[in-house]
Amino acid sequence: MSTVARPAGSAAHEAPPPAPPPATPTAAAPPPSVLTPQPLAATAMVGAPPPVRCENCAAPVSGRYCAACGQRREPPVHSLWHFMQVAAEDLTHADSRLWRTLAALLLKPGYLTQEFLAGHRARYLPPLRLYLVLSVVFFLYASATHNQSRLLQISVPDHGPPAAAMTPLAGERSSPLDPRPGESAQQRAERICDNARYQGPWRELVLSTGHRACVRAVVDNGRALREAFLHNVPRAMFVFLPVLAAVMMLMYWRPRRYYVEHLLLFVHNHAFAFLLLLLAALVSALLPAAAGWIDLSVALYVAWYAYRSMRVVYGQSRRLTLSKLAVLAFFYVVSGSLMLAITSIYSALTL
Repeated sequence: MSTVARPAGSAAHEAPPPAPPPATPTAAAPPPSVLTPQPLAATAMVGAPPPVRCENCAAPVSGRYCAACGQRREPPVHSLWHFMQVAAEDLTHADSRLWRTLAALLLKPGYLTQEFLAGHRARYLPPLRLYLVLSVVFFLYASATHNQSRLLQISVPDHGPPAAAMTPLAGERSSPLDPRPGESAQQRAERICDNARYQGPWRELVLSTGHRACVRAVVDNGRALREAFLHNVPRAMFVFLPVLAAVMMLMYWRPRRYYVEHLLLFVHNHAFAFLLLLLAALVSALLPAAAGWIDLSVALYVAWYAYRSMRVVYGQSRRLTLSKLAVLAFFYVVSGSLMLAITSIYSALTL
């Protein structure tokens, strides 16, 4: 057999045999502690304190207030001294919303409305709650301190119905409305209320209802009517304020604003009026000699407060704000008088 001879030097150019692929490194086996689930107590940090939970809803609490229900985190009351400390802190602490809200309401016109519209609401009392609380306190004070010009003296005889006599106070002049000799309170009321003349629609209904209300008002010297009026005025204000906000919306049509913005301004301004009148009444009771100056100061301050609050909230010029305030004041007087008249008639008819 013949063999084929290879040329010289071909061995040098022959490719070397391919190298075997590198072995893939096998991952180190994890320790058994990683693969096997361990108890929670084994993985927890040794000595870690238990999470603080809210006493009201049992949710975890990380700060001073609970994120779930809003209750403040504080230790339980153990003694009278600790209770007094907590109460004093609630009343006098610099972060108390009550005092911050009342101070801003009394001294910074339009500030609370501006803060509410800017989203800064957590630091102050809600507007509707503030209005309701101050209105209730004001009308309760007005109902408890109303002045009576006459005294009702009632004597019960041995036989027959009770007789009542209206006795003028010392220094008062007699008038046609005073009781006649031997006349009871019911007879006097019937005599005064029999002079009604009405020829309009629903004549019988109006006369009977009006006569019954008139007799009751005369018998008790108007006390029931006054109490019914003071009870119905806060309700009438809930109708009066939205009407004023609608008028304000027409005056501030450009730039366009939401209706609630105008309503919020009137809620704050009327809450201010209740607070100021209440403080003025208390000061006048303590200093009766200065009552006239106090009333004048209150009237001037209310007018300036209304002007300044419109300037702060709406940001218009002084002349334009004054002109709109004049229009608003005219509408306020007219509609307010109509509202009070309707409230008086309703209070008399519902006695």
